Amino acid sequence: MQDLKTEAIALGRDERLRAILLHICDTTGMGFAAVARVTERRWIACLCEDRIGFGLDPGGELKIHETICDEIRDSGEAIVFDDASDDIKWSRHPVPVIYGFKSYCAFPVYLEDGSFFGTLCAIDPAPRHVTDEAIVAMFTSYAREVGAILSRALAQAPAEQ
Repeated sequence: MQDLKTEAIALGRDERLRAILLHICDTTGMGFAAVARVTERRWIACLCEDRIGFGLDPGGELKIHETICDEIRDSGEAIVFDDASDDIKWSRHPVPVIYGFKSYCAFPVYLEDGSFFGTLCAIDPAPRHVTDEAIVAMFTSYAREVGAILSRALAQAPAEQ
């Protein structure tokens, strides 16, 4: 089996994914967006658009239990908030404090076979209006598209002997 980090980096080399991340940052004003491979034990960046100096590159890892994406893997539900400091649940959650962000969007990415791959996520240190219906619809659509792109890439990957 191919190493998870190597696979994540290879999958992130798709220009369609880069275009999605660029559009997310341009549309929302958020400074960091990523496609992440999320398992029970690991959070690995496949591809990032980093305009705020967050410091992650493809293959970069976060401690899984210090991510909100871990909760998304468990629930299968998107998590979106405009300003963690104004939200009862998220103002008390340690993750926004650890990483210094106020606004957050993360949507589960499922492969075409129905298996959970990871997340399409974005953060920013400033509050952003991302709970807007149009923004949520955009992320939902892009998460589906990311799943389809990754499914095709995985289907075309040479099988390991």
